[in-house]
Amino acid sequence: MSKAATSIIKWIVDPKKNPLAAIHHRAVAYRLKKYGLRLDDLYDPYYDLDIKEAMSRLPREVVDARHQRLKRAMDLSMKHQYLPKDLQARQTPFRGYLQEMLALVKKEKAEREALGALPLYERTLP
Repeated sequence: MSKAATSIIKWIVDPKKNPLAAIHHRAVAYRLKKYGLRLDDLYDPYYDLDIKEAMSRLPREVVDARHQRLKRAMDLSMKHQYLPKDLQARQTPFRGYLQEMLALVKKEKAEREALGALPLYERTLP
């Protein structure tokens, strides 16, 4: 990709520079706060094996907190309710916990492929 295309893409998705991206950022934050979720909670470990591997490398407390947030969100959704406003105000939907480990897993996977080694995991159908 050219340098101009890269800079345009960065401008499009940066909420500090693009007002439409800022509106979208606020809308996503609002929806995640209603259920007490974080953006990284939306990644599905059954869909992408890199995410599953990254999740297995995280500390147990982080994974347990993720599961609790997901359970609470499902419970609230089934009851057609939202978190109370005071709890919504304390939520941090964009505080990530998975991206650094996911980047490390992807880097290791790319390195293994470059060296011609067998993958650590493969998707198999039952």
